[in-house]
Amino acid sequence: MTTEADYLNQYDARRFPTPLVTVDSVLFTLHQQALCVLLVERANQPQKGRWGLPGGFIDIARDDSTRATALRKLTEKTGVLPSWLEQLDTFSGPDRDPRGWSLTVAWFALIAWVDCAPHIASVSNARWVPVDELKNYSLAFDHGDIITAALHRLRQKTMYSLLPVYCLPETFTHGQLLEATEVILGQSIQRKSLIRRFEASGMFEDTGESVATGTRKARLWRRKPDVDFHFFSRNLLTD
Repeated sequence: MTTEADYLNQYDARRFPTPLVTVDSVLFTLHQQALCVLLVERANQPQKGRWGLPGGFIDIARDDSTRATALRKLTEKTGVLPSWLEQLDTFSGPDRDPRGWSLTVAWFALIAWVDCAPHIASVSNARWVPVDELKNYSLAFDHGDIITAALHRLRQKTMYSLLPVYCLPETFTHGQLLEATEVILGQSIQRKSLIRRFEASGMFEDTGESVATGTRKARLWRRKPDVDFHFFSRNLLTD
């Protein structure tokens, strides 16, 4: 009887063709009242000179999961570890990469522009691009489809949560959260509905400080440490 140890000693992984496996991440932020996505210009073939998502092959010596790969690649490009990251989907097929049958595990994240702007400014091949201007860019592989899927998921989750807070600075006002939510959704929402959700979530604490906003002062808030992410049962647009 063959034991598992004997089987593994004799096992030859080369018997089965293996696809190309990568990890790509869609990183969103808000800048100058626009929703932006991070793109990286490809320095090597294939599709050299096109713009794509930050990502790459899994380093099996360093990465214990595709999440670890995504975080490593994003940190290399932004200098910041995103505080919120979620798996999006797996994209696969024989035609998405000219090198052969491939699959990529896609993740998406939000980050505050002020946290990573200095680092990205020093990276020559990385750029924040407003999503409304993506049509002006030649995108690599199927990254346009991945961005479209991530944008749809981002907007859906925004309608049932306070997800936009993750692209705000450490301290923020109700007005900033309202603006971020409206920019992501691409439409106006009722301020009172957002404030109700804000108060009911239990995710935030008052800093005791305020900031001038025109002729008034607005209180500054921050996320509580290690607080659970809160989902609501109702769509924000129907509240």
